[in-house]
Amino acid sequence: MSEAPDASASRRLAAATLLAAAAAVVGALLASHASGWLWLHWCAKPLATALIFALAWRACPAVSMRYRRFVLAGIACSLAGDVFLMLPGDLFVPGLLAFLAGHACFIAALLGDSRFASPAWPLLACLAYGGANLALLWNVIAAPLRVPVVVYVAVLCSMGGQAVARALRGDAPARLAARGALAFMLSDSVLAWGRFRGPLPLASLWVLATYYLALWWIARSVQGVEREGRA
Repeated sequence: MSEAPDASASRRLAAATLLAAAAAVVGALLASHASGWLWLHWCAKPLATALIFALAWRACPAVSMRYRRFVLAGIACSLAGDVFLMLPGDLFVPGLLAFLAGHACFIAALLGDSRFASPAWPLLACLAYGGANLALLWNVIAAPLRVPVVVYVAVLCSMGGQAVARALRGDAPARLAARGALAFMLSDSVLAWGRFRGPLPLASLWVLATYYLALWWIARSVQGVEREGRA
């Protein structure tokens, strides 16, 4: 059995992750007023996601190796999505596809120890939330983007619903995953409203804060029983 990671090293990694995420948010906010700060956002945004990947990688013992692999794949896809969405030019669709693949990986991780939509009401509730947002934004979504956006919302909400259904068993790591999934839904909702309806006040703060919180909780959900204080 592999040894638990050094506690001080884990704390340093967590602190570095927090600093990188904060720098990404600050860089985005400053760049909206002075483009000379864009470099900070470009450096810190993927760095924060990469550090969250490292947190999931180092989690020991893991809930399961299968769960860790799919969560790591999902975070890696999110990192690719980060890069696509911040590069010059309109790479919204490639970014959307990267995050779509990430959510599919998260769903695969969640299905390792739970049945899909069992119970069904969390999935239905999340799909209803996604459908309501789509209905309110439909007229301002460009026609070529409507099918990709609908597919994305369906997969994102399926991830959220499955995470909540899994968390109902009362397991602490499962509850962390559910919090992360719901935070992801919130982050993408704010992002969608800002993109399609127009700029929102402090949009970068709300989008990135909830996004990093989502990834943080999902990465933390890889940690198995030892962190929860059980034998």
